[in-house]
Amino acid sequence: MSAVLPLRIDARVRANVRAEGGSGWRLALALARDDARRWSWRAGQFVMLSPGAIADAPRLDPLLPRPMAIYRDVDVDGDGGAAIEILYKVSGRGTQLLSEARPGDRVRLVGPLGTPFAPTAPGQRALLVGGGTGIASLHRLAAESRARGPVVVLLGARRAADLMGRAEFEALGVDLRIATEDGSAGTRGLVTELLESALAETPPPSGDAIYACGPTAMMRRAAAIAAAAGRSCQVSLENRMACGFGVCLGCAVPRADGTIALVCRDGPVFAGDGVAWAGVP
Repeated sequence: MSAVLPLRIDARVRANVRAEGGSGWRLALALARDDARRWSWRAGQFVMLSPGAIADAPRLDPLLPRPMAIYRDVDVDGDGGAAIEILYKVSGRGTQLLSEARPGDRVRLVGPLGTPFAPTAPGQRALLVGGGTGIASLHRLAAESRARGPVVVLLGARRAADLMGRAEFEALGVDLRIATEDGSAGTRGLVTELLESALAETPPPSGDAIYACGPTAMMRRAAAIAAAAGRSCQVSLENRMACGFGVCLGCAVPRADGTIALVCRDGPVFAGDGVAWAGVP
């Protein structure tokens, strides 16, 4: 679980613009000075956001918040506050309303929530596999892993226009490799093929640690590749959820040992070989 109590606040929209390529959005939320003092998060954690800006009258349709991975901290004015950035795509009414939020609007935020990624051991090579908006969970992990060993970031998308965050990963100075299904950027093919190629390279003495977040099929394949290569693998599941605290039981997933886990409470980060993938939507 999170090491700090989650905040329940109304965050102010600082910016809400289309991401590069136009297929996604970048939402920057500013936290007031007092909230910023209590704000602390780790790679892999998420927040629950209201479906769109908060209006004067309570909105009942849609009612439930949306889970969003925390992408990164962004600079703010020197007022003692803080700001975070969220990457998302419009996939329904809630995210459509969120895309209509304008600077100055307020968005209800609860977080940080969930179990973060476990860091690499000293000297280990971190292999980060991201697809779609799943790349948002990996940026801070990539930045922090550089101090412990080499970092290889593998990003995948259907086409170049669907890639988000490429510039930020390039700015980290990590080994960045890209795959697109249509070949419009990087290597033509699937990002999991890049993972297989990376694992065929001579690993450092301390070995590799694999991290994956993205579409279920991609994570399932990454976990299988890791298991076959005898490498550890952590995945961050992106199931739908209504509460973020384990109350509604709407994000249940089966474990490999036959038990049931809740993504919001027990995850979203799990060992790849600990998930019963056949039961994950």
